[in-house]
Amino acid sequence: MEARLQKILSQWGIASRREAEEMIRDSRVRINGELAHLGQKADPHKDTITVDGKPVSTVQRPALMYLLLHKPAGVVTTCEDPQGRLTVLDLLPKQISSGQGIHPVGRLDVDSTGALILTNDGDLTFGLTHPSHSISKTYRVLVKGHPPQEVLQMWRQGVVLEGKRTRPAQVRVIEKFANSSCLEIILKEGRNRQIRRVAQLLGYPVVELHRTTIGPIQLHTPGKGYLAEGEYRHLEEFEIRFLKKAIAAHSY
Repeated sequence: MEARLQKILSQWGIASRREAEEMIRDSRVRINGELAHLGQKADPHKDTITVDGKPVSTVQRPALMYLLLHKPAGVVTTCEDPQGRLTVLDLLPKQISSGQGIHPVGRLDVDSTGALILTNDGDLTFGLTHPSHSISKTYRVLVKGHPPQEVLQMWRQGVVLEGKRTRPAQVRVIEKFANSSCLEIILKEGRNRQIRRVAQLLGYPVVELHRTTIGPIQLHTPGKGYLAEGEYRHLEEFEIRFLKKAIAAHSY
């Protein structure tokens, strides 16, 4: 059955759909020996698809995996890094990270820590990273200084970044220290470095940023304890159902 090439590559565990699009743009993908183009369709059971000259195997589709990783600081949220830095895939066992198409869903800055989902379900990744999705994410954020209520209210109502206002957010002070404040921030969008950029714009730059939850998915699991930095676990069935239900209502 024919399908768009980027969807095939994501379904067969080669890359996320967006990464597959980049591969096609970079002339790394061919169909029956000819350079592929965005939007092109193929049948993986009839056509010969190659990436970097290597055939895409359709003999055995990788089993779908859904993981939660506690990302440490200093680790980049990519599958590979041209600068040679440690990536989130380097924290996984080789039998999981190699040849299974596992990739991170969204990003956490290299200096940020906390909850990060990884999967080889390309359709799920595409849905969760689409601008229309609205799964809440909770952060513990240490900022310089003590933002007053009027500043917090501005943050809650939305701040204009690059000509577009951020969605309303939940922001509250958890604890105050001598020269800094710990905030809890709940967002339903994930623009690039959003929290850091808003904090800087408002005059209270981020010192540390830690993501604690993604929807109902937490680093702390009742009965199983806390997921330590650098460790991962497989998502529970109810967590996977939540993610799939969250994107099912949208048409991408």
